[in-house]
Amino acid sequence: MENAHPNHRQQEILDALRRAGGSLRVHRLARELQVSEETVRRNLKRLAESGQVEKVHGGARLAEDTGEGDFQHRLRISPEAKQIIARHVAAQVRDGSSLFLDVGSTTSYIADALRDHAELLVVTNSVSVAYKLATRNANQVYMAGGALRAHDGGAFGAEAMRFANNFKTDLAVLSSAGITAQNGFMLYDLEEANFSRAILRNAGRRWVAADSTKFGRAAPITLCDPALINVLVTDAAPPPDLVQAASDWGTDIQVAA
Repeated sequence: MENAHPNHRQQEILDALRRAGGSLRVHRLARELQVSEETVRRNLKRLAESGQVEKVHGGARLAEDTGEGDFQHRLRISPEAKQIIARHVAAQVRDGSSLFLDVGSTTSYIADALRDHAELLVVTNSVSVAYKLATRNANQVYMAGGALRAHDGGAFGAEAMRFANNFKTDLAVLSSAGITAQNGFMLYDLEEANFSRAILRNAGRRWVAADSTKFGRAAPITLCDPALINVLVTDAAPPPDLVQAASDWGTDIQVAA
């Protein structure tokens, strides 16, 4: 059966599974969504039939191709493209710059590419980014506080939002789960979108780094008005409709080589 677009309740279940790192038991889902266990089971059955979740004893887990999935799994998707993008971004960051890197897998590769830079001021909500760039070459790394998400080590919540408002960086490099001509840059998680919007307000330059598998892919939440994004760094030329949309937004497309 082909994947069907999830209804509101099914989308809530998918979002809850993502927040929990990919799997939950039925009673936990029912408690979190404040519905009956029967309602959860009925919707899980439909999600399983459409291939979006896999039912396990007493609960369910996300199918591999649903949403973004586990962080380590995402790091293994298109690694060569992400490394090319990372080198391109790093080449345009000067020693002594201030920048924000978010919790995406592509920005983790960018942190790798920045390891030889010196005296960076790095603001992040990603444990992976902080670990790679702290205590190196006189860098200053500021890590957001708050609860860490199980599936990617990202910090979100009220404390992280307050943290974001303390910094004005030269550059913000953000990830995107999907990019379409109709809706621009999209994410799967509302807390992540809200945090990214706070960062965007305080950044001199605003870039999105996303590989070409994200072109034409939709997600439930728009990141921001796409006209706020100065540059899209990617590994291949986007389709014509996205090229035209980016031109309308005033977003420069840089294809890394």
